[in-house]
Amino acid sequence: MEETGDVRRGKRKQHSHNTEAAENHPHSPPHKRRRRRRVKSESKTLTQASDPPPPPSSSSRFQLLSPSYRKHTKRQPSRTQTESSREWASSPCSSSASTYGEKFVVVSYNILGVENASKHPELYYKVPPMFLEWNRRRKLIRKEINRYNASIMCLQEVDRFDDLAHLFRKDGFEGVYKARTGESNDGCAIFWKKEMFSLLHEENIEFQSFGLRNNVAQLCVLKSNQNQLESDIPPGTSSYTQSRSLVIGNTHLLFNPKRGDIKLGQVRLFLKKAYELSQEWGSIPVIISGDLNSIPQSPMYHFLASSELDIRLHDRRGISGQFVLNSNHRGFRFQNKQASTSVPFSYIWSEEEVRLATGSEVVTCLRHDLKLCSAYLGVPGSCRTRDRSGEPLATSYHSEFMGTVDYIWHTEELVPVRVLETLPVNALRRDGGLPSKQWGSDHLAVVCELAFRQ
Repeated sequence: MEETGDVRRGKRKQHSHNTEAAENHPHSPPHKRRRRRRVKSESKTLTQASDPPPPPSSSSRFQLLSPSYRKHTKRQPSRTQTESSREWASSPCSSSASTYGEKFVVVSYNILGVENASKHPELYYKVPPMFLEWNRRRKLIRKEINRYNASIMCLQEVDRFDDLAHLFRKDGFEGVYKARTGESNDGCAIFWKKEMFSLLHEENIEFQSFGLRNNVAQLCVLKSNQNQLESDIPPGTSSYTQSRSLVIGNTHLLFNPKRGDIKLGQVRLFLKKAYELSQEWGSIPVIISGDLNSIPQSPMYHFLASSELDIRLHDRRGISGQFVLNSNHRGFRFQNKQASTSVPFSYIWSEEEVRLATGSEVVTCLRHDLKLCSAYLGVPGSCRTRDRSGEPLATSYHSEFMGTVDYIWHTEELVPVRVLETLPVNALRRDGGLPSKQWGSDHLAVVCELAFRQ
């Protein structure tokens, strides 16, 4: 095809050259030159009309159609757009419907308190001021949560509860709030979809009452409104379990990385109360969520996962695995590196530190009675968004920190169906920090769909 086209163009040029030579011949009369010009023009028109192009090949036909085709199709997302979106990862067992009972979506989200953002401008100096405006952020947060089709939300750093409650009420949610004690104005909030759950019981923990700072925790017993059909209930199942209930816990632990004793004391009380409620209501499942200010593979994480921790094997300043930046350093450090969970020698804890961590001056080994699983560990994910253990690489990002501190834990009566992947680290770094144009907080929501085990 290409060679034929070249020959034709060559012949046309030769014809044009001969005609021009005849026109410029000194012996040609003027009227003949004019007539030849007209013939030349007519000849070119006739040649183009009467010499149809050869039938195009299948690939050529596609190329001819593609411009008009593209007008009616959506443009494919760029790599940057793809990296900035979050995708669901499903459990390998999710294709078998018989594996699961009732399903529901849980969201844990530190939404960045308005006052916290204004008091710490050093954390957001790379973020355009408009991205920190509450009116803008609340719309993004609401839109995001609705996109996940959330059933239960556990929010931290809430200092505009009435504002949020008004918005989420329009989306069918009800909620309860517990403010931090002391001078801080933020707190924790739990919301649930009214058509899916009803509140049976609510309890709060003020850690200040135990000498453990001003943080708080919430615990709610929710009853599912999705009653099973009698035909779907296995033989021998009690009438009580036909209406499923669960304990949902929400907290935001102390930030101070040096006070591992206080962090352990807070989570110890939180897990103890969650277990007690579970037993009081008939050994119902438990979900523990929140910003735990501890990274994966830290001693704190190990305590949650294994149900025990000998505090003598750890420095209290390393319990959470967090990294403290030099005050003169403006930047961040990626966090989810392997943290040591044991050392070959004992650390010295004061009697007061031991008492705060374990509840007794003579007890050095912490234990809890919940058999907890991390939701993200239950669903395989991408190495672009997960660390080697399976936890997200980053759920929080500002100028002084990048790492994972947000979790959803559940007991064995529940099974993870799917989880929402976070964002690749390079996509986060491209924005320079959170909040951003697309995301309304300096944290990313951790989201999972759980189901009651059949």
